Amino acid sequence: MFSQLNQNVRQYMLVTFNYWNFTITDGALRMLVILYFHDLSYSTLEIAMLFLFYEFFGVVTNFVGGWIGARLGLNRTMNVGLAMQIIALLMLAFPAAWLTIPWVMAAQALSGIAKDLNKMSAKSAIKTLVPADAQGALYKWIAILTGSKNTLKGAGFFLGGVLLSLIGFQYAVLAMAIVLIFVFIGSVIGLKADLGKAKTKPKFSEIFSKSGSVNILSAARMFLFGARDVWFVIALPIYLGSVFHWNHSAVGGFLALWVIAYGLVQIVAPKITRLTSGSAPDGTAALLWAFILALVTGVIAYAIQQAWYPETVIIVGLMVFGAVFAVNSSLHSYLIVSYAKEDGVSLDVGFYYMANAMGRLIGTVLSGWVFQTWGFSACLWVSFAFLIVTTLISLGLPKHKQPISA
Repeated sequence: MFSQLNQNVRQYMLVTFNYWNFTITDGALRMLVILYFHDLSYSTLEIAMLFLFYEFFGVVTNFVGGWIGARLGLNRTMNVGLAMQIIALLMLAFPAAWLTIPWVMAAQALSGIAKDLNKMSAKSAIKTLVPADAQGALYKWIAILTGSKNTLKGAGFFLGGVLLSLIGFQYAVLAMAIVLIFVFIGSVIGLKADLGKAKTKPKFSEIFSKSGSVNILSAARMFLFGARDVWFVIALPIYLGSVFHWNHSAVGGFLALWVIAYGLVQIVAPKITRLTSGSAPDGTAALLWAFILALVTGVIAYAIQQAWYPETVIIVGLMVFGAVFAVNSSLHSYLIVSYAKEDGVSLDVGFYYMANAMGRLIGTVLSGWVFQTWGFSACLWVSFAFLIVTTLISLGLPKHKQPISA
């Protein structure tokens, strides 16, 4: 039993290592695309459109990726994801004349598929390592995985801004592709063929979750991530550069620090939520933290609308928003793995992250359109409205108390 546990842990560590490396390139690529095409005088809506296929195919991938992972094994979904990210990066390494909107959208589509295959694989793998009665340990492991991923994504934001300034767009994406090739080779050699494979072959119709808890949580997740991305993903970096005249390194560095801090808060989220309860979190905790986040966003939106020290409000407000959002995200990440069924866990997790990707898609498109049409404060008010919806949906989550066990 001990040797088998060690083998499982080693497999999960390899999955996590793959996920970490992928995450750095994903964060760097997002920052590179936003800043590079803004320099080429693309409008915010046009930049948002570059990410349209990235987010759309993330929805599609999560819709069927969990079913594929349950049937074929998470090793295959992980390795295919790494290979597709390498191809996407190489597509963007061509000369600038090749980088038309359709070409970049196609590359971003591959990257979106790759990202969600990796995320689904990593989040699903942890369910096989923790006993069903050890919910406290499950919460801690999920928080560490999610938090460390976002910390590295923040590092990727910073890396993207720095690489763009130092070596330019094409060389930056080429360097990242080379690194991932080595990660891919190690993954193909090291991952077990049956990692995460369901004992029974699930039917395609089972991609739709039959769990009421999973469905409600998925709906809340969609609006939660739509609320973040509607002002963070496109509007904020361009606003910082165009209104406050921050350079690429400053924009990338600030957003990197934010995501790193956000990831660190996710890691300690179990300690934060335990301050109000001695049990594993349930729907009550999700409801409370969604409401707190809505209040924080409403205050920031009002301050920006009134032009009350906007630069200070954005810097301080974004940090507060990030901390509260991190707790919300960590709670959701724990709850979905807790709600998911044991056999073929990737089915429920994939369905849930389909809703996550749908929220990101909606937020990304609105971020470019609302910012271009009505300005930055309007993006924040849309975010506030989305969070009110998240809070109302969270009323339907199961409210049960479980003692924490490690």
